This record gives sequence, structure tokens and C-alpha cells, in this order.
Amino acid sequence: MNKVKIQEIKSNQQSKYEEIIEYLKQDDEYWLENDKWDLTEEFFIGKTIGCVRNINFSNIANEFLKNELKFYFVYSFKEKLLKHSYIAKLATTLNQFSNFLNNNYLNYKSFRNIDKDKFQFKFKNYLVSVGFKMSDNGIINSMEMNNIPYVLDFIKDFYDDREETEKDIWYSKNIKGAKIPASGANHGNNNTINFNKIPTYYRETVKRYLKTIITKKSWNHCFQILNNLNYFFETFYSNGYTDEFIENLSRQDIENYLYWLGNDYKDKNPTYRCKFISYIRTFLEYIQMAQYNKAPKNEVIFLMFQNDIPKRELNKDEVKKAKFIPEPILKQLDNNIMDLDRPQYIPIYILLRETGWRGTDILNLRYHNCLEQIWNSKEQSYNFYLCGEITKTSISQLKIPIRDKVAEMVQKSIDKSKASSTEENNPKKYLFNTYQGKLKGIPLNKQALLLTIKRLIEQKDIRDINCELYHFRLHSLRHTRAKEYVEQGMGISIIQQILGHQSLQMTVHYATVSENTLYEKWKSTEDLDLFRVNIETHELQQVVLDSEDRENLIRYEYVKKNLDAVRVPFGVCFKASKIPCKQQMNHCLTCASFCTTTENVPEYEEEIARVKTQVEISNRCGRELWSEKNKQYLNILEKTLEKVEKHKLVHKNNKSREDS
Repeated sequence: MNKVKIQEIKSNQQSKYEEIIEYLKQDDEYWLENDKWDLTEEFFIGKTIGCVRNINFSNIANEFLKNELKFYFVYSFKEKLLKHSYIAKLATTLNQFSNFLNNNYLNYKSFRNIDKDKFQFKFKNYLVSVGFKMSDNGIINSMEMNNIPYVLDFIKDFYDDREETEKDIWYSKNIKGAKIPASGANHGNNNTINFNKIPTYYRETVKRYLKTIITKKSWNHCFQILNNLNYFFETFYSNGYTDEFIENLSRQDIENYLYWLGNDYKDKNPTYRCKFISYIRTFLEYIQMAQYNKAPKNEVIFLMFQNDIPKRELNKDEVKKAKFIPEPILKQLDNNIMDLDRPQYIPIYILLRETGWRGTDILNLRYHNCLEQIWNSKEQSYNFYLCGEITKTSISQLKIPIRDKVAEMVQKSIDKSKASSTEENNPKKYLFNTYQGKLKGIPLNKQALLLTIKRLIEQKDIRDINCELYHFRLHSLRHTRAKEYVEQGMGISIIQQILGHQSLQMTVHYATVSENTLYEKWKSTEDLDLFRVNIETHELQQVVLDSEDRENLIRYEYVKKNLDAVRVPFGVCFKASKIPCKQQMNHCLTCASFCTTTENVPEYEEEIARVKTQVEISNRCGRELWSEKNKQYLNILEKTLEKVEKHKLVHKNNKSREDS
């Protein structure tokens, strides 16, 4: 093989090209020294895929382009950007691609120097000349045309030394604070966010918008948002619209879009279609409020209406069935869990049952900081706490108590992980790590846990009420644990903290009790008689009114006992049960239906101390966004406490509920 002449490469490309050469020297320089790669090699895929065994680069005459193309394949394989089956399919396209490169780009030093549009035009003409069929709308539907040219995007991005968010392709691992599960995105391709399909005129606008949400929403959610934006732009441009169409959007234009969407996805359900409208509306609203220079001139509220968004379809029976694990099923699972045929998943199941945390949060535990002992002054002893990062709700370190037996199990897992881990096989110190193979260095697989439990269900013949093998969903353990917390009498605000929920409304959604428990709690409440109330006149009897403050407090207690008030952290919510909570993503403290009194002062003081600690942890961990959110929350707490101490009772409506 001819040796690559590094000195011939332009100075601004030389160091990056040297990186490519060094990368290809992995696995004893197999990738660099060989032009024919064997998929069955142990360090490669390890087997043939379909009828494909080899990837053959030997026909590419240009050494520079050949090495860059090799780098694209190896990097995509090692970073799991492409499925193995997809890599094999790409291998079958190299014959035509090689001939095309030899005929048109023999003297180029890098794919970086090739214009993509001209490249695709030439490649399309070449494929037609060798017998590929073109559709009436000028499209060649083939792997050769639709996929291989993306190597240009990959190489151009590799040579680009700008900040990741300034580039046209964002890699999740290069975005600080990106919210991606420890086990990776939900699909290999989703590890990148590619803006190249966004029209050049609007590309920087879309990138600026995604930059504002890339660390707030999950990576997969951002990936989906961009896909919907791609459709939005493609639809308008393919129907004759040009640059500046967003600035001049009218209601008629949106009605056209709704019509096109309805035709393109007429076979899809409303749940699928609604995102093509709601995500676009959110995008347009934001760039208008933020005064982007390419925002709509007309108010978005007059362009897109709420009833434009199809209502999501939810099968209530299926949701209810999947929400909680029936008690008889749960007992069988708990009693037989030690018989799992893959013992490494046993402690994961036990922690899911013990905590109610999400599967991704358990898998994200680190062996060096997941278990702590905290002094309990009341019991005069140390209690064990499980400590972890809750990525979905931006909690940098959540600590919850666990039983001694569970803590003992966690300690054994810690000892085992420490003994098995090295910087090479577990650099991030995962408690439940994969130590060898292609997934080395990432946590055990959640789907594999489900399959393991499914085999246990089959083995133990665990059946539901219809005598069918029980269908198990991992998230059902979270709902089930929340229900257990409620039935054991735990306060809703404590459950919110244990589960790591952002809003109390979400906790209420989880916190359902069984019918028997519901009756028992209702009965015990009915027996209470804190105040005697005349049912006919609705007046309190035998109460001494010492002051105006005292009268307000008594009226407040009357509402708590006799109307539909709901207990929330620091007070009581007077929202009618049928009205949706507008504060779902905020705090009840800012809600007009919220009421609080001096009896809640200890709660404020405890919460303020906790949030201050959270701010310190966030700053220490470099989580600036989390620190800022907690500071905002802290400010609300301190101001509310000041009002409570001054006025004794605070109700934003300034009107007693029984008068309304």
C-alpha cells in the first residue's frame, strides 16, 4: 500500500488528517493497513450480515479520500452511530462510489474541499449513466444516492474546529450538559443532530433556538423537534415558498400547512400528527418573543390556534392496565426475583422496587458516590441513603433513605464494581457496568433486564387475571412504588422529592391508592371534627375570635375541612378539581389558588436549607443551569416566607373561598 504523503496536505488540514491516520492505527493498524475488512473479525462486528462479509476499499485510487472514508466507517462503528446492518448495507454501495470518485475526484486531498450540491448532482448523473432508474420527480431511490454522500457532512464536521453548537452537525458527546441517558440515545443515529436539511437562510435561526433547549430537554426530544422542523421547512419550500416566508406568514399559509400535513399523514393517528403542529407553534412563539430577526411579523396566536392541534389519543384501559402492577403479580415477582437467569440484574430490580426511581437513573448510579451514611439526631444513629443524579428533572444529587438490607446489597455491588473496574473498561465508574464487548464502558442494558424478567415470568408461569402471561413494563414499578408510598401514609411532597419529580402535579398523577385504602383514609378523615359547623347556615359555632388574624385562620380551617382544598407543600391549593393546573411546570407558591399560613413556617425553613445545599452541589458539579433554577426557586421561597411571617396568612386571591 502506498504510504500517505502527509506533507502534501494543506497546513490547516494537516493536524486533523493526522488524527484520522492515528485513529485508523487502532487494533494493530488493521484499519489503515488493510483495504479489505472482514466483518467476522472479533474486534469488528464478529459475524457476516446477510450475504455481506467484507468491506472493500481497494478500488479507491485516491489515498486521502480512501482514508477519510475508512475513518467514517470505523468511527461510526466504534461510536455506535450506525447499526451493524446499516454498515453492511453501505459496504455494498462502495463499488459504484469508488468508480465515481476515481472518475471525478482523483486529485482532491479531502472530502472537505468538495461542494456537496455539485457532488450530489454529479453522482446522480453517474448513477443514471450506469443504469439506475430515476423517478418522475427526479429522485433516485437507492442506498448509493441517499446515504453514502453523507460522508461529506461527517468529514466537513470533523475538520471544523468551531464550538459544537456553531456547527451544522452536533454530536451528543460534545454538548456539555446534554440530557442523554447513560446507556445512550434511544437509537444510534440519534446521537447526532444534523441541521443540513434546514434551508441555509433559516439554519442559524433554528440552531440558535435548539441551543436554548438542548440542555433543558432530553437529547431524543430535541432530535424529534428538529425532525418536525425539517418537515415544516421542506413542506413550504416544496410548495413554492421561498426565503422570508416565516416573516410573512399568514393564517392562510398555516391553513395550507395543515392541509398538506393532513394529506401526507392521513394514515397516522392524532398523537403522531399533533407534534408537527405543537412543536412548530412553540418554535414560532419563542423566536417571536425572543425577537429573532427572522420571526413572524404577525402574532403567532393569530396564526396557529389551539384547536389546530389534534387531540392525542389515549386508550384509557391500556394506560390503567400498564400503570400499576397488580399485588398478586408483584408478590410473585418479588418472591422469585432471585431466580433470574442473569444474576447481575437482581440488584437493579431490587433498587427499582425500593426507590421508585426511573430505570435510567438506577443505571446511572456511580460506585464511588451512590451510597452515604447520614447522622440521624433523633435516632442517634447513621442511616443509609442512596445518592444519584436525576437527569430528567435536573437534580444533580438526590439522596433518599434505603433500608439496611438494601444498603448492604448496594455495598456488595460497589465492592464488586471497584474490583472489576479500570480506566479502560469503566471510565465513568458506573455501578452496573458492562465490562467487555462492544458495549464496554456503558451501563447494563435496560431492555435486557426486561427480557430477563420476561423469561422469569414464563419460567414461573406468572399470569394475570385473564390467565395470560403477565406483560411487564419497567416504568410500572415506579407507579407501583408511588402508590405504596401513598398507602403507607407518606406526604405527597415527600413522595415528590423521593421520586425526583419536577412538579407536584406529576406526583399526584402517580400517587393513586387502592379502593380499600381510599375508603380507610376517607373514613378516618370523616371521624375528625376539628371545628363544629352548622350545615344549614355554614357558620362556625363555639369559636372565640380574638383578632382579625384569628378569624382569617378559622375561615381558612373551615375551607380546609369542608370544601375541595388539596394539601400541597407549604399550604393548601384551592383549585377546583376539574380545572387543569396551570402551574404544572412552576411552583404552587406562585399560583393564585395557593394559600399558606404560619403553620407552614417550619416547612419553608427546611426547604430553604435543602435548596441552598442543592445550589452548592450544583455549583460544585459545574451544573450552571441547575444552580440558576434552584436560585430562582430559593428566591420565591424566601419572599413567600417573609410575607407569611409578616401577614400570618397569605392567599393571592385575597378572598375567602366560601365567599366565592
